[in-house]
Amino acid sequence: MEIRVCVIQGPNINMLGTREPSLYGRLTLEQLHEELIEAGEKEGLSVECFQSNHEGEIVEKVHSLAGNTNYIIINAAAYTHTSIAIRDALLAVKIPAIEVHISNIYAREGFRHKSLLADVVQGQICGLGPLGYHLALQAVSHYASSLEGE
Repeated sequence: MEIRVCVIQGPNINMLGTREPSLYGRLTLEQLHEELIEAGEKEGLSVECFQSNHEGEIVEKVHSLAGNTNYIIINAAAYTHTSIAIRDALLAVKIPAIEVHISNIYAREGFRHKSLLADVVQGQICGLGPLGYHLALQAVSHYASSLEGE
């Protein structure tokens, strides 16, 4: 069984490489997505990547994954702290998800400490830079065996 994973990136992630490099590093979004697709192949995963600065587009993307994607890795970025719509979309599609943040949201401003997604995702990885996405792919690979019976 092919395990299909969608990496969803929220607002301002398209600015990776130039936006606050002390927090987010110099890796561009395109480079990150290329790395994730290659890493997924090595893990036997089919990885699709998507980024939008618009909440509704992210909701629509989550909806479109129902029935054809096994796992979601999501960095909702600023929408992590504000979007009930993205939270509800994740609940609606019933696809296991892992929340990833490049920076440590708990070591930043107080308003970033609350994730509206935390209770609807399988787990969170934050503060480890782009490595967090790779760790999420490893977790998907690890848990993929439980999906094979579905």
